[in-house]
Amino acid sequence: MVGRRMSATIGERLPRGRHGLSREQVVGSQRGRIFRAMAETMARKGYAATSVSEVLRAASVSRETFYEQFSSKEECFIAAFEAAVQSVLGAMRDAPGTQDGAPLERFERGLRAYLDALAGDPAFARVLLIEVYAAGPVALERRAALQRGFVDTIDETFGRRTAADRFANEALVALISSLVTARLAAGDVDGLSALHRPLMQYVRRVYPS
Repeated sequence: MVGRRMSATIGERLPRGRHGLSREQVVGSQRGRIFRAMAETMARKGYAATSVSEVLRAASVSRETFYEQFSSKEECFIAAFEAAVQSVLGAMRDAPGTQDGAPLERFERGLRAYLDALAGDPAFARVLLIEVYAAGPVALERRAALQRGFVDTIDETFGRRTAADRFANEALVALISSLVTARLAAGDVDGLSALHRPLMQYVRRVYPS
């Protein structure tokens, strides 16, 4: 598998015995385990067929603990989605060279970081790109907002502001989303990172230096 795990902290278990961690740290660990269990169970069964009970068994968390933090499976899913979003955005932001250089160079490095983050954690990638469509209108609106945010970033990267430029950037984001979703749906994890080269060939034609 290429890339890195989307977040090393999503799903970490507490150490056995007395650990001296704060309540905040304990809750953070519980949430991370729930998110990991939800993502991995949904990767096998899909959103609709995944029950809260299955998630709790996989996470080794009690039902009481779950409902102290989430009112429903949908609310938990949206929180897991947000955690995955922040992990991907963090990977892109922290990738070397994404803050300086020519626009095409910055875009290329950001795209590489995005694809590698998805390939490094395909269960959470499915949360972002596939299961979100079954999770209800709130999740879909958050997904649409994320897409708009990516378009905004491309607008800023290439410094283009016309309506035609905006549409071209929306089309590029839709293209990338469609291609990565197709590979995730097919279980082609290696194919995610392999998209980098053909996508950059396309971008260089549409956004010449």
